[in-house]
Amino acid sequence: MFALDAVQQALRQFGFDGWLLYDFRGSNMLARRVLDMGELPVTSRRWFYFVPAHGEPLRLVHRIETGALDHLPGPKTVYLKWQELEAGIAQLLGGMQRVAMEYSPRNGNPYVSRVDAGLVEIVQSLGIEVASSGDLIQLFEAAWDDDQIRSHFAAEKVTDSAYGVAWKFIADEVRSRGETNELAVRDVIMDHFAKHGVTTYHPPIVGVGPNSGDPHYETGTGTNTTIRSGDFVLIDLWGKLDQPRSVYSDLTRTGFVGETVPQHIAEVFAIVAKARDAAIACVKAAFAAKRPLQGWEVDDACRAVIVSAGYGDRFVHRTGHSIGQEVHGNGANMDNLETHEERLILPRTCFSVEPGIYLPEFGVRSEINVFVDPQSEVHVTGGALQTEVVPILATF
Repeated sequence: MFALDAVQQALRQFGFDGWLLYDFRGSNMLARRVLDMGELPVTSRRWFYFVPAHGEPLRLVHRIETGALDHLPGPKTVYLKWQELEAGIAQLLGGMQRVAMEYSPRNGNPYVSRVDAGLVEIVQSLGIEVASSGDLIQLFEAAWDDDQIRSHFAAEKVTDSAYGVAWKFIADEVRSRGETNELAVRDVIMDHFAKHGVTTYHPPIVGVGPNSGDPHYETGTGTNTTIRSGDFVLIDLWGKLDQPRSVYSDLTRTGFVGETVPQHIAEVFAIVAKARDAAIACVKAAFAAKRPLQGWEVDDACRAVIVSAGYGDRFVHRTGHSIGQEVHGNGANMDNLETHEERLILPRTCFSVEPGIYLPEFGVRSEINVFVDPQSEVHVTGGALQTEVVPILATF
């Protein structure tokens, strides 16, 4: 249900006069979620819903679809002609000076940018400052309710246990047949998910040797996808409970098909693990000190470890991403590489920490999830932290 009082309180907290929510043919999924429109049909005409920091919300809808926002409070204005639409926007925003929209300056945060430049121009032509709704979106779309929190912790038990299943399958196949392959391991993980009521939008990444050096490798597409004794294997998997509004758990771990792990692999892993732990420490320290923390700061803390070890050019992606109903959610990312993430890390939100070093012969990534609970306590989820590359044949 749309929480008007909470939205208006947040508008005042962040210094906005109001929030202009807009959608055209499903282009702004964020606005639809904030307004609790998940089960309502996507309309074919533009609608606008303006929530002021004080007072009554206002609706602007097309004559063909006058009922588009009838589940929401506030007076309704109906437009037909484009001139009436622009006049209606001016009426919605009368007296406003600073309005939030799904916009980011210079497209610095494409995860928030769901409003086209033309609409921003219309609002700005009224003498109104348009500011990003990024932190508002976090509060009302990326922050988890109690049911979602429970769903994450239930999903993490399945994603965590999937590694034992996968490593054991590799060990058993290599001992009995001498080899297995990436697709077979992927299918074992998917069967494990299905058996435990977990779904995913895309199967996991299973990468052997050089394939693990591609951060977005597609399982089974490499030149060599056979897994044998002496091979390094990376598994990146993500899943959520197969139920409405559930949220993801997203983990990456690495193993070596042998009794012991070669020193050069262990050394690279140790650097990645140290970077991961530096990011976690950054988050915990900020919340312990009750200091506001932006996503870019976590990326800097993590990346500095890998840069100082001489592998800066081999860490080719952000430190982490928001996690929600999509595995790449709509909250703050841990990023000062691809974007300069200035959104705050807020209670009830979750994100990944997943530094990596990607070399031609193998790539190491260690991914965990960090959840900040309603009391601002920081939790690392997904089972115990991986402290070494798993020696698969010695362990399973």
